Amino acid sequence: MPETENRRPTPEQLLEQVEAEERSLKRGKLKIFLGYASGVGKSQRMFDEGRRRKLRGQDVVVGASQDAEPEGLEIVSAVLNLDALLVRHPQVVLIDGLAYRNPPGSRNQYRWQDVDELLAAGISVVTSINLQYVKERQPQVEEIRGKRVQDSTPEEFLRSADEIEIVDAPAEYCLTREGDGLDEAKLSALREISLLLAADVVDRQLEGYLKRHGIEQHYGTHERILLCVTPRSNAALMIHRGQRQASRFHGELFVVYVQQDELSPEDQRVLDRNLALAREAGAQVDVLHGEDAIAAILDYARAHGITQLFAGHSAHRGWMSRFRLSAVERLILEAGTMDVRIFPQQESADEG
Repeated sequence: MPETENRRPTPEQLLEQVEAEERSLKRGKLKIFLGYASGVGKSQRMFDEGRRRKLRGQDVVVGASQDAEPEGLEIVSAVLNLDALLVRHPQVVLIDGLAYRNPPGSRNQYRWQDVDELLAAGISVVTSINLQYVKERQPQVEEIRGKRVQDSTPEEFLRSADEIEIVDAPAEYCLTREGDGLDEAKLSALREISLLLAADVVDRQLEGYLKRHGIEQHYGTHERILLCVTPRSNAALMIHRGQRQASRFHGELFVVYVQQDELSPEDQRVLDRNLALAREAGAQVDVLHGEDAIAAILDYARAHGITQLFAGHSAHRGWMSRFRLSAVERLILEAGTMDVRIFPQQESADEG
């Protein structure tokens, strides 16, 4: 049985769990339909969700609609009216266009702030937003789309959602609706950003659950990449690939070196340069100690929840290799569920 299953929550964790459950009982639930391009059908999916909930007996109303009046649903207002919704106090409000700016003189500047008040009042909200309106993702999306939008919603608010659903559609359909120069490659890039954002929301929910229940988390949704460097490593290539993987999957990058005695001045210089490159790339750098280098690396990897492990490997092996496993072969065999990627390292003239 895993060690974490035998650990009881601390008093602080129990108190936090009780407080979180109390907040959950009082606060409404938030579901977000996320579209990565115009025309994927997020508004329609949102209204369909509202109709299904109404059929299940829930009190559902429309609090804001961008298009024609949705059939079969009670409309409190086409443009969001916070006070009217608080007075009506339904179980669920459908709000199309989460990121829109409110008219001058409104209580809140943005619609997402109104949604936050509705949730605090115990009203659940189902809403929709396009990726281009997520504040922290806007520079990346603007570079792909070639367009800038003024309104925005902070990513932190999306991460507070109880549920997030990406609305997908065939690329040909999106291209027809968008009509602004997007091609399939750009749509694919936007879709990937949306998937990573949704993964952020799921990861936040998982971390919150584990923390409230006193469960120690070793493995998360995101990638955690460990690079094992030596003076002979092709560190520049490994760091470049690792940094790209970490950035692509919103992950973390770690670099370790197992301490060796009596390095030559040249090897020490190369090693220092490799570790400096890793720090410049934003990696967490640690020096490990131990007679068994592979055991030290794997202990570190397990303690930090590593999902991918990069290591260097010499193509040239001496005659003793026919009788015993190489370090890399042992690393692969003992890595368990971690993915191991091997990179050719620089050869020394006296190896063999």
